[in-house]
Amino acid sequence: MHPDLAKLLEAGRINQAVAGRLDQLAPGKFCLHKAWGAGKVVDWDLSAKKVTIDFEQSSGQVMDLQFALQRTEVLDPGDFRAKKVEQLEELRSLSKSDSVALVVHLLESHGGTMSVDALERELSGAVVPADEFRKWWDAAKRSLRESKRVIVPSRRTEPLSLRSGDMSPAEALVSDFEQARDLKTMSKALEAITGDVALFKADPAALQRLLAGINEVASKSIRIQLGPAIELLSARDELVKAFRDIELPAESLRLSDVLAAEEHRLADALTALSAGRQRAIYDEFNVAFGDRWVQVLTFIFDKVGSRGVVEIAKLLHEQGFMKTLEAHLVSALARRSLGTDALIWVCRERNDTASGIFSSEVGACILNLLETDHLSDGPRKTTRLQSLVSDDKDLLGDIVGSMDVNEARNFGRRLMECPVFNDLDRKSLMARVIKARPETGELVSGQKSQKEEELLVSWPSLERKKEELDDIIRNRIPQNTKDISIAREYGDLRENFEYKSAKDQQKYLNNRKSELQRDISRARGTDFKGVDASTVNIGTVVTLTGGAGDQVTYSVLGAWDSDPEKKELSYLSELGAALLNKKPGETVQVRDQESEAVSTYTIQSISPVNP
Repeated sequence: MHPDLAKLLEAGRINQAVAGRLDQLAPGKFCLHKAWGAGKVVDWDLSAKKVTIDFEQSSGQVMDLQFALQRTEVLDPGDFRAKKVEQLEELRSLSKSDSVALVVHLLESHGGTMSVDALERELSGAVVPADEFRKWWDAAKRSLRESKRVIVPSRRTEPLSLRSGDMSPAEALVSDFEQARDLKTMSKALEAITGDVALFKADPAALQRLLAGINEVASKSIRIQLGPAIELLSARDELVKAFRDIELPAESLRLSDVLAAEEHRLADALTALSAGRQRAIYDEFNVAFGDRWVQVLTFIFDKVGSRGVVEIAKLLHEQGFMKTLEAHLVSALARRSLGTDALIWVCRERNDTASGIFSSEVGACILNLLETDHLSDGPRKTTRLQSLVSDDKDLLGDIVGSMDVNEARNFGRRLMECPVFNDLDRKSLMARVIKARPETGELVSGQKSQKEEELLVSWPSLERKKEELDDIIRNRIPQNTKDISIAREYGDLRENFEYKSAKDQQKYLNNRKSELQRDISRARGTDFKGVDASTVNIGTVVTLTGGAGDQVTYSVLGAWDSDPEKKELSYLSELGAALLNKKPGETVQVRDQESEAVSTYTIQSISPVNP
């Protein structure tokens, strides 16, 4: 006890309790103030009831003694904050020589846990130069994880925590796994454990505890979080493989069993996983599905995202099953059903792995996807595909290179009318097509007559377009404006789904309005009377005969007339364009819409649709 207090106590001026409390603010003692930080008492005047304290933020602060007792708390001399007051240079030296010891000391002074933000406030500027703190902390985190003395969270919002001092290194790693709050973090913890396998060879009990924990968590998570659960089981299997003499307990959940049981949900579940993790999972398909594994992989090929597409293609190529994938993709291209990620892969690998798949069908499939996505409600799904078309300078040339003249012209015409690209981009893209196929230059030459630029359409189809435009202008756009106004009142626009949806609809309606106005301005209605039937023209009925004697009849009609069930063709369609100007006796190739088989037919007769 301080001598001044001992005298007052002996004289009966204060009792033992008061003396003990006052001794906590005796000269040389340390205390903590919420605003001014840690401080050291340098002097006091008991008769005047004053105390002088040197705080971090306020040196030489004179305080009323009773006020100081109420507003400060006692600090042990060994507390990190007390050392910042009197031994700052030692702490700075420690930050350079042993960052782990520094952080451990700091955590011990804060009850064993503190946030990263609080740690930064304690160290940055005072102990570690502020401009060097970020670099210092990145290195310190690596050292802390290696030391196993501190639990370093993957997220900055989660606190740092001291480990229990009696844990073995293996138990410390298991503790990291057990304290993880989600399956993704658990998988990361398992990957860290796999890098320290040697620790578990000396502590097999910790490994068994870990495997039991994984099994329990994965079993509970499959129904709601299939993807993360599969990722966790895959990481577990990777860990087990590192031990030659350890096998999974018989009751453990097997990755192959989960894959087989959840086959219908795999595509959605695997999309978000990393490429490396997806590959490890695909390697288990032969165990999970037996003879069907290639079929299952092929089925989900264009449904598992860009990473999955690449990994499945690599696996099938390495295992000698590329022909199976090629047959699937060729069929999907012909049906115009290939997904965006798979189509991008075909384009990028057209001179390598996908050389047997890349064909003129790719161009039609690209435009179909872009146009469908453009006209649909909701967020864009083909942005990467659009960027590929713009950035890959040789893609369009390679696409039209294998087309015949009519196909190349039809493709160029569709490209010029594609609403996804602005006028400047369309001209730039068309220039690439013309460079590869000069005969398409007439589409943009400027020497075309107004007649060539017109769209010949039936009167009913023209009326339908006008009715749609009228509905958009009179009803749908005004209603959308009201929807936007109402949705804006729902709150924060960044998190307002209704507002985003209404704005997406506004974009669609304005684009559709512009397209319809442009199309109607170019349209010339006709009833197809007086058409020349000596050759196939717009407004003629064509009867074709196949090699087996089978017959099929098509009506070649206006630009907006297309009905497969009635065998009605737009003259702009692939088959319609191929038939134009043909005479009886000439041949044409016809693609079956269901089987995709291509057959050769001879034109038997031509007659007018409307005599």
